[in-house]
Amino acid sequence: MTDYWEARYQSHDMPWEKGAPSPGLVDFLQTHPALRRGNVCVPGCGTGHDVRAWAQEGFRAFGFDIAPSAIQLATSSTEPIVRAEFQIKDFLREEPPLLFDWLFEHTLFCAIQPTEREDYVKAVLRWLKPEGQYLAVNYLIPDQDGPPFGTTRNELWQRFSPHFSLFEEWVPRSYPNRTGLELMLWWNRKS
Repeated sequence: MTDYWEARYQSHDMPWEKGAPSPGLVDFLQTHPALRRGNVCVPGCGTGHDVRAWAQEGFRAFGFDIAPSAIQLATSSTEPIVRAEFQIKDFLREEPPLLFDWLFEHTLFCAIQPTEREDYVKAVLRWLKPEGQYLAVNYLIPDQDGPPFGTTRNELWQRFSPHFSLFEEWVPRSYPNRTGLELMLWWNRKS
């Protein structure tokens, strides 16, 4: 899939690129100013908006993507005063450079092939510290021909609840074309 995503960035065919971080993430960070700071991983970071949002709130933020052009754009768009690091890495298959306190994803789960979803769960467990926090903006759509590929709250519960305790869930503020189609889930990894 690396070639597929790299070609999308090379051709500027990026309808997911909104020029700003996830509205749900922005609201989450603003309404939870007392969160324990630590390392945060953003797999499938694209051009890095969500990574920079975490970094601006005092987290040590890392963004990972399989598309070299995405990492190049993310790096060149990040001001030197914001502590954020970007690396080309295959989140599903590679080992993490370190274990993370937080893992945040914005619609990465729906971007991967449905046959790789169990690999995704294993990757979250591999990259996250015991008792780490997993915060996800899930895109609940019925589409089977993706990406994005459809998912449901029930599927997410079945895949993640054996390994995580659900702390909170809500329908976030979203981009206009996704209003009412996203669900934020805040999980705590079971020890």
